[in-house]
Amino acid sequence: MYTAYVIVTVVTIGLNTFEALAAFVHAKFMLANAERVGVPRSWLIPLGLAKGAGAVGLLLGLLGVEPLGIAAAVGLVLFYIGAIIAHIRARALASIPFPAFFLATAIASLALLLLT
Repeated sequence: MYTAYVIVTVVTIGLNTFEALAAFVHAKFMLANAERVGVPRSWLIPLGLAKGAGAVGLLLGLLGVEPLGIAAAVGLVLFYIGAIIAHIRARALASIPFPAFFLATAIASLALLLLT
């Protein structure tokens, strides 16, 4: 079970680190998605910081600070639920699989951490 936790959490950390960096540099796909969902461009840095904080918290959880890992996973779960709601409200249904996948990895990381 521990090996699954490590693998899933490392993948979740990698995905959220990539997303955070893409937000920081205003990557074209990030700008297009924000426009499609109606997120102001000025929100990209704060949203990237939230994703980055989640990744760092998950890493610290892997390194033994379990309460922080739990908090980070819960934060990412809530973040991606919000992202899915934003996509639904904007009727950007074709792009929902992306935040849904990130949500699934955050849920899996949380569940596996709680089970280890």
